[in-house]
Amino acid sequence: MRSKKLHKPFLLALATFVLLLALAPAGAWAFVPYDTNYKDNYGRLVWTQSAYNPVDVLGREIYIPDPKDPSKQVFSPLVQPKDLFINDKDEIFIADTGNNRIVQLDPAGNLIRIMDVKESPLKKPEGLFIDGKGDIYVADTGNKRVVRLDKNGKLIKEFKRPDSKFLPESFKYDPIKLVVDKRGFLYIATLGGYQGLLQLDPEGNFQSFFGANKTDFSVMDAIKRVLYTREMYLREISKLPGSVASVTIDKNGLIYTVTKDIPKGQIKKLNMAGKDLLAAKDEYTDKVETKNYGEIRFPPKDKNAKPQLNDLTVDGDGNITAVDATLKYVNQYDASGNLLFYWGGDVAASTSKLGVVKTPSAIAANSKNELFILDEENNAVQMFRLSEFGAMVHKANQLTQEGKYEESEKPWEEVLRLNSFYTPAVLGLAKAAYKKGDYERAEKLFLEAGFAQGYSDAYWQIRLRWFQQHFGTLMNIVLIGGIGLYLLNRLTKKTEWRRRWRERERSKIPMVVQLKHAFYILKHPIDGFTAIRYEGKGSLWSSLIMLVLAIASFAVMRAGTSFTFNPSVVLDLNLFTVIVQFLVVWVGWVISNYLISTIYRGEGRFRDVVYGSTYALFPFVIVGLPLTLISNVMTLSEQSIYNFLSTGLMVWVAALIFWKVQAMQNYSVGESAMNIFLSLLTMTMLGVLIFITFGLSNELKDFFYSIYQEVTIR
Repeated sequence: MRSKKLHKPFLLALATFVLLLALAPAGAWAFVPYDTNYKDNYGRLVWTQSAYNPVDVLGREIYIPDPKDPSKQVFSPLVQPKDLFINDKDEIFIADTGNNRIVQLDPAGNLIRIMDVKESPLKKPEGLFIDGKGDIYVADTGNKRVVRLDKNGKLIKEFKRPDSKFLPESFKYDPIKLVVDKRGFLYIATLGGYQGLLQLDPEGNFQSFFGANKTDFSVMDAIKRVLYTREMYLREISKLPGSVASVTIDKNGLIYTVTKDIPKGQIKKLNMAGKDLLAAKDEYTDKVETKNYGEIRFPPKDKNAKPQLNDLTVDGDGNITAVDATLKYVNQYDASGNLLFYWGGDVAASTSKLGVVKTPSAIAANSKNELFILDEENNAVQMFRLSEFGAMVHKANQLTQEGKYEESEKPWEEVLRLNSFYTPAVLGLAKAAYKKGDYERAEKLFLEAGFAQGYSDAYWQIRLRWFQQHFGTLMNIVLIGGIGLYLLNRLTKKTEWRRRWRERERSKIPMVVQLKHAFYILKHPIDGFTAIRYEGKGSLWSSLIMLVLAIASFAVMRAGTSFTFNPSVVLDLNLFTVIVQFLVVWVGWVISNYLISTIYRGEGRFRDVVYGSTYALFPFVIVGLPLTLISNVMTLSEQSIYNFLSTGLMVWVAALIFWKVQAMQNYSVGESAMNIFLSLLTMTMLGVLIFITFGLSNELKDFFYSIYQEVTIR
């Protein structure tokens, strides 16, 4: 009897599972051997549903007639394939580099033909492109040429190294990838070609270099240029921009390049003038920035390993997908270069899995926006199809890119229902709300998405609406208040209570006098700091109160400044860390400044340095809180005002520190500047020394612990 009761819940659960499995959409229960992620504006990792599902492996079943017996077929697999192209008919072309041939497959992956150009054999071809007429261009790397074949695979023309006086003699012509525009102009990526793409006209004449990367010039390089002699500088290893690794072109004729060995701007979207459209002005701000591409989920085991994007493709919606040859991630961005997804799985397994690409050498997209990734190690092409979630994101994002914000609202709501942490959906809904005039909701959503400019624009509209509604009332209050103050002043100017107020006795309590001395320092800094040194205008308790007030004001500024000017307030701000950092810097300054002053003919005592360094922080107390409050009613339109006030605050504190050193140590202006410079240098050295000491202490502790374990075991 008991056995039957136990079986009933189990049978009910099993029946429910079978029913759900039967009703689930196709592919909903498919296993995906990789994780898909997104990173929000704060760099936080977000886990999402799979954007693409692996569906097939192509190119493994290639059979050709046996040269000895044409009536038989022999297996002829791909060998180190380097490039992939899909034409308008969704036919797949593969640069089979190891076999010196081009392999053509139909959309289902069945072999159509093999092209080896018998009249002029290929040698290690690494790139190919098919134009609108069906002509096939091959980067025949081993032969140092580009060949043009007709749609039947017959040789039409070859493009060897162009003969031009504008082409440097040191330039090595080793074509690896190429595209051809509608005019027939060739854009060729060459091995190590740091000058950019080689642009040739249809006849093979050199036109120019196109889309070169900029040289990375660091602060250290600038210092070397100033300090080194010409001979010393020339002996340095020349800094060259990164060479283009691959190139593609979209239906609008825009050319996309990808570069491996540069820290920013790895992907470029170039118009005919060579301008990078991905580095253009932000849609809300006028600031031009070069973006960083190539995502990682967690820091790799090899700390020196960095993303190395080696190929990219652009689908029909303008989305850019790039593959990472080093970390094996697939990165997808929209037409503006904003991240949509990135995914990757464990490639360390000894066995191959559907969906895990061990060595991605090329990527392409067909007319259905399906992705095909060429796996050089497995000698095959893996096919990926958009999932329901990925298709919904593409649809919504496409509408947003086209400016159809209101139409994108429902798709974005569906995306957000599927994944409430997916930031692009929140941002899309924020733009839709802003377009509809629902600025309160837009402000909230922009804040959630971490988009400061959109938040500022929405708040500007809210503030404008409030002023329009209350302008009359505000003007009446200002007018009545002004007239009232004027009349009060005139009518009470000669009254007894006003006279008594002017002649009131000032407080003589030492603590009050010492605290009020901070205001005197603001007006007469040198005399004020001198009075602390010689007239006892400062004390331990007054300095301690001043320090506490300064720390509190600084903490309020860090935590209370508007999101518009301090986006980090959205994150969990640890005020304890802020306070400790402030104290560490202040204590380091006091110790360093006192040590340098004792060596550098200073006259101030240690307590003078302490008292003066606390009173110099007084601007934080009187400016910090008002500036924090003002920031919450300002927008980015007033950013110059906010920056002026915040920068002015720091300059004011720095000036007071300078005058403190000059007055208390009895220095000249030059000696004060040298004292501060040496104090800052000492602070840096102390910081490095403490860091090394703690590091060695941990090592020493581990060493003694290992000895202890060794002794106790034996």
